[in-house]
Amino acid sequence: MLDKRIPYIEFLMRRNPQNPVPLPERHLPEGYSLAFYTPGDEGAWCRIETAVGEFASETEAATYFQKNFAPFSDELRQRMMFIVDPEGEKVATCTAWRTEKQRPLLHWLAVKPEAQQRGVASYLAVKTTALLEELHPNQPIELHTQTWSHQAIGIYEKLGYELIPSTKDYEKGLAILERVVEEAF
Repeated sequence: MLDKRIPYIEFLMRRNPQNPVPLPERHLPEGYSLAFYTPGDEGAWCRIETAVGEFASETEAATYFQKNFAPFSDELRQRMMFIVDPEGEKVATCTAWRTEKQRPLLHWLAVKPEAQQRGVASYLAVKTTALLEELHPNQPIELHTQTWSHQAIGIYEKLGYELIPSTKDYEKGLAILERVVEEAF
């Protein structure tokens, strides 16, 4: 879930292929499974992203999906992943995508609140990073995140992603992250 109690500051993170941190082995909870996109999964993607607060409504999420993902359905079958819970519901997603300049991009990692705190996000981050390394060998992998996703930033850092000073509010964002970590203890 996004932590919208704190100010929003965007961050760029990058995993350097010249000095890669080995990806740890992660496992899903019993009964959960990994599935790749199949046509019709756009509704599940919209429900997941709306549940975590990325969009105000599933209609807004669907508009984004139609514009940015739907034209690439063949690619989605190889790049968009879902986690399916024991009841068969898709509860998490992440996409091994690319930037406008065709750089590898870990994109739209989200886990429904009821599936959080079970290792699902870490598992998806590892699987997506590994897929990006396979599809784009020896290239840096980027991801965009924000202070609202401070818990995910910790996951990314454990996988070798580093915060890149790329915005004018970078230092302000770091101060917010430090404060959030201090308050957690």
